[in-house]
Amino acid sequence: MQTDGYDAYETFDKVEGVTPFCCWAHARRKFYEAKDYDKANANAVLSLIQDLYKIESYCRDENFTPEQIKNHRHEHALPVLNNLQSTLTEMLLTKKVLPKSPFGKAIAYTLTRWQKLCVYTTDGILQIDNNLIENAIRPVALGRKNYLFAGSHERAQDAAMLYSLFATCRLHNINPEHWLTHVFEKINSAKKQNLYQLLPQNYDANFKQQ
Repeated sequence: MQTDGYDAYETFDKVEGVTPFCCWAHARRKFYEAKDYDKANANAVLSLIQDLYKIESYCRDENFTPEQIKNHRHEHALPVLNNLQSTLTEMLLTKKVLPKSPFGKAIAYTLTRWQKLCVYTTDGILQIDNNLIENAIRPVALGRKNYLFAGSHERAQDAAMLYSLFATCRLHNINPEHWLTHVFEKINSAKKQNLYQLLPQNYDANFKQQ
């Protein structure tokens, strides 16, 4: 489960079967916002983070498989991460930055969540950030005031589930109308333990209409 550094998400650290990990876009944003305070050091850190993103871009351009992405990250991203961690730690230990300054807070945010920021290198299907999700839910955020009038708490939950399902269709380039028609045709005959097969992410692989 990939999230930003909001403290409430730490609840999931103790949930069995859930591996929380953090988003580099949020960490990068902290250093970008600190540029007005310490431009030279902030740019040095941002340059190293950009190297991580160049590695991801290369993997996409080469159409790497998840296993190839994992191997490429181990070979190229891990050294950058080690260098970045050493750089941030040294900046704090040598008192080059004040801990309470914007730049110091950016370092603290990143180092406190360091292990979770590195989890993405352990599996090629994981992303370096959760920008894809943030882009997917942006329409929901823009219309949030309208959703105050869903009718009831239960109907608001129904709407949230529908948004999630249709956003998954978009993510997998699936026509929502085709998927929903398929669900209506199959759901009465589907066994309870097999209902997951009707989810949008499984539609294209197993039930795509001819």
